Amino acid sequence: MSESQQYAPTANGAHGPQLHEPDRVRGLLDAVMGLGRDLELPQVLRGIVEAAVTLTDAEYGALGVVGDGQLSQFLPVGMSDELIGLIGRTPCGHGILGELIRNPAPLRLTDLTRHPHSYGFPANHPPMRTFLGVPVRVRDEVFGNLYLTEKRGGGSFDADDEAVLTTLSTAAGVAIDNARMYHESRRRERWLEALGEITRSLLSGTDAQEVLRLIADRAREVAGADCAAVLLPAASSPDQLTVTVACGTGASRITGLRVPADASLPGMAVRSGRPVVSTDLRADPRAYPLGPDGAAGDAVPGEAADGEPVDGAGPGGAAGEVYGPAVAVPLQVDTGCGALRLIRLAGRPAFDDAEVRLISGFADQAVIALELARRRAESEELTVLHDRDRIARDLHDLAIQRLFATGITLQSATRLIERPEAAERVGRAVNDLDTTIKIIRSTIFGLRTTGDGKDGRGLRRDLTEAVQRASGSLGFAPALQIDGPVDAAVPDEVAQHLVAVTAEALSNAARHADARRLDVALSVTADAVTLTVADDGVGVGTAPHTGGLANMRARAEMLGGRLSVGAPEGGGTRIVWCVPLPA
Repeated sequence: MSESQQYAPTANGAHGPQLHEPDRVRGLLDAVMGLGRDLELPQVLRGIVEAAVTLTDAEYGALGVVGDGQLSQFLPVGMSDELIGLIGRTPCGHGILGELIRNPAPLRLTDLTRHPHSYGFPANHPPMRTFLGVPVRVRDEVFGNLYLTEKRGGGSFDADDEAVLTTLSTAAGVAIDNARMYHESRRRERWLEALGEITRSLLSGTDAQEVLRLIADRAREVAGADCAAVLLPAASSPDQLTVTVACGTGASRITGLRVPADASLPGMAVRSGRPVVSTDLRADPRAYPLGPDGAAGDAVPGEAADGEPVDGAGPGGAAGEVYGPAVAVPLQVDTGCGALRLIRLAGRPAFDDAEVRLISGFADQAVIALELARRRAESEELTVLHDRDRIARDLHDLAIQRLFATGITLQSATRLIERPEAAERVGRAVNDLDTTIKIIRSTIFGLRTTGDGKDGRGLRRDLTEAVQRASGSLGFAPALQIDGPVDAAVPDEVAQHLVAVTAEALSNAARHADARRLDVALSVTADAVTLTVADDGVGVGTAPHTGGLANMRARAEMLGGRLSVGAPEGGGTRIVWCVPLPA
């Protein structure tokens, strides 16, 4: 244990024996070396004050961190926690403490109460008379000030005390700079780790919505924020931003709420393309409130009106927290330019310039990762489409041509067959080949068309899923045959009716037909689409399911088509639903 630690003040402000000159020099050296060992800034700052109090034999000491012309942080030593609680609010930098902010030079007073800038002390504050203060500089910038009061034994601080404290402040500046650089490197490392996790999640195929949630969550954790949200342009109104995902304090209350794009911090970040910072949303006229304390009309119709403030004043969380410092950075995603917004609760430190730069860089890199993942997915999809086109081309040029040639050969050979039953068999084989060619052509159309929707859905896929779903209620798998360019030629409106009619026909067959076989055939020509559903059940005349048939007939007539119901040769029911296609 160093001597500076041996003579540190106790909880009630008492000190050990007074240091003599050789001991003071040795204690100063030990204090300087001790400051260099710690890399965490809070421990470094407290060690500076404790060493200063010990070396100068002061009763009380404090370190005030300067920010925006006032004290943004105040670390006292020599007072108990109970006494600090009774005093209440920490100094802001008025009076004698502000004198060093205005004039950063050593200040030594025998009676601080007689100084013209003395403001007095708050209630419960212990009496103080002697005073010594020096600035702490970090790379030629004033980081803060060291304040010492009440020289032990009733004396005053002398020139030696001032020299020791000045020397200690120089060493403290180096230690603070080292701690800040260490903190900065650790913070950058955490941002890089968060970005790496997002990139891995994207490359593994995670849904984009979940990736946005991961971006908000990791940004909140690394930045030390209490709430994070990703706001994207509203689909129904380009002049508004919607809270797409949110995490942290009050996240459930703000998800889905909207803010105007031209009168809010996220909107300003989107419009300017630069970060927007607020030290306190409660006093920032640029903030847009939403929630019970917001002005009337702030909540967008159809959205939750009892939520929390998206930008500004009002209850912050379930326990009544209030939002304070905030930062919003632009976030360019494939759906448009949005914003990543981070908020801390009132009373917490504001986002400094280094944090804003890191958050902005993190958002930019996250957007790049999103874009790369999207391009990668498009490239993979394009590769699949090329493979499908190649397979379709091979089927058309090789398989169909060979089957067609085989059919022609068999058909011409029937004239040479003398036995009628043999000729009939060859004819059936030719018909089977023709059916096989139709199936392969249908497969080719399926390979070359993927639907018009962004998710790759189309009529072929929807119809296949409808038939597969009916397997459970039927007890067997229906046969499905699709012929023609169903995805390319059938409009969306007709496709929706067609899928509904197929589901209705399959449902009727499952409930009433008592069938053992069911065939579904869809044929698309240049001017019409025809759906045929045939089963080998009991027939339509013995089952009361006219309601379903009426619905299918109404759908056909709505589109200018028709519905016919009959019985195939072997018994059962055949339903033919046919509607014209637009030119």
